[in-house]
Amino acid sequence: MHIRPLLHSDYEQWKTLWEGYLAFYEATLREEITESTWQKLLANHAMQGLGVIIDNKLVAFAHLVFHSGTWAINEHCYLEDLFVAPDFRHQGIAKKLIEFIYRFAEQRHCERVYWITSIHNQTAQSLYDKLASRTDFIQYRYNL
Repeated sequence: MHIRPLLHSDYEQWKTLWEGYLAFYEATLREEITESTWQKLLANHAMQGLGVIIDNKLVAFAHLVFHSGTWAINEHCYLEDLFVAPDFRHQGIAKKLIEFIYRFAEQRHCERVYWITSIHNQTAQSLYDKLASRTDFIQYRYNL
């Protein structure tokens, strides 16, 4: 297993995983959003895409967003998306990827790594509870 930044050549495999991720959350996005996301992951200093490679195949990804905050001097690292292909789940890949993200964010001098997940995603929560502290904050959203 190898973890590295996403490359232009990963696009087709990434897009297949991305579509699986969206399907898992029963979400649909316009194609232009998918294309924009891909471009930002490759070219935007504030965003970073990481991939997990096994036998020359992209089997998982994580999308990170780096931003300033009002409660810290250094940046925060928001783990916006994490997905492991179904055939590769329960092998410790997500755990290793999150631990890699911790080191990656630390090298950027981030104050924290944080993320959210669905209240219904019990499988992910059982892992996340071992890797980070659960907060008692509730997210509110107003779509424009």
